[in-house]
Amino acid sequence: MTKPFQGSLRRLAMGTAVAVAAGMLAGSAAFADAKLTVYTAIEADQLKAYQEAFNADHPDIEINWVRDSTGIVTAKLLAEKENPQADVVWGLAATSLVLLKTEGMLEPYEPKGFDQIAAKYRDKAAPPTWVGMDVYSAAIAFNTVEAEKLGLPKPSCWKDLLDPVYKGYIVMPNPASSGTGLFDVTGWLQQFGEEEGWKYMDALHENIGVYTHSGSKPAKMAAAGEYPIGISFDYRVATEKSKGAPVDLILPCEGSGWEMEASAIMKGSKNLDAAKTLLDWSITRKAMEMYNEGYAVVAMPGVAKEVEHLPADLESKLIDNDFEWVATNREAILAEWTKRYDGKSEPKS
Repeated sequence: MTKPFQGSLRRLAMGTAVAVAAGMLAGSAAFADAKLTVYTAIEADQLKAYQEAFNADHPDIEINWVRDSTGIVTAKLLAEKENPQADVVWGLAATSLVLLKTEGMLEPYEPKGFDQIAAKYRDKAAPPTWVGMDVYSAAIAFNTVEAEKLGLPKPSCWKDLLDPVYKGYIVMPNPASSGTGLFDVTGWLQQFGEEEGWKYMDALHENIGVYTHSGSKPAKMAAAGEYPIGISFDYRVATEKSKGAPVDLILPCEGSGWEMEASAIMKGSKNLDAAKTLLDWSITRKAMEMYNEGYAVVAMPGVAKEVEHLPADLESKLIDNDFEWVATNREAILAEWTKRYDGKSEPKS
């Protein structure tokens, strides 16, 4: 295990990973027939609706959720490789699932309706080991009120953020703990090339106020006026704007890095039939329509409708993203990023 994860694992060992089943499973005795432990990085404000929709169709399956940021969930799964605790991963970055696949940790299974999922949003192996749900992309939250007070121009491109006028006014996620931070970093390395990508991050680092351990937090901080600029992801920026925050959502002119929430069954699950039922349900049209309530791009073609505050052509703004390359180089990239920039990371709680 590399150094970027050591603190996260200690934190997990102390019990700070969020098990959210208790409040969401009132009356769980009704679901006593089967129990699944499901690890997820799905946004906490979405979980209850997904829980209720799944149990409306399958009331006999009880779900115990364990939720945290993408990097922390991934580290926890890897640490448990020899003694897996999760039955299913529902809503984790596809690059994390590719990594788990290379470690031999996923159960091959082709869920019902798999052929209805767009080819670029599913595992190409036969049988597959993971399947996509929805896409979330890099986005900038720009607080127009605070920016006006400070005399800051509105950026339109990633490279605009290198202007010294923004020094100390930008916040972004740490890629070792946040999946959003990881697709920011790997997106820049793929867009600009590795040498120029690191040069870009060196220059951006000069303007960073703090690196957070959550992909949502920079958008929330920008919305609250704590920082005028937060590098986050589309769903969270749009959500803050919908709440009335004075933030503009910016998709940079060079294109946006992105990830996909995806699902898989963990090898060794003692509840395989129930796990398959959940994976089947995760790619139903009903599930896709729920994902589309927050995400403009979903894995099943023809389902997505326009989402408030997100551009209808968002999919066209996504960079070419090589999940296999990200998974293969993830450890080395995180080690290099930590060596260069971790000094500005917020303390781990």
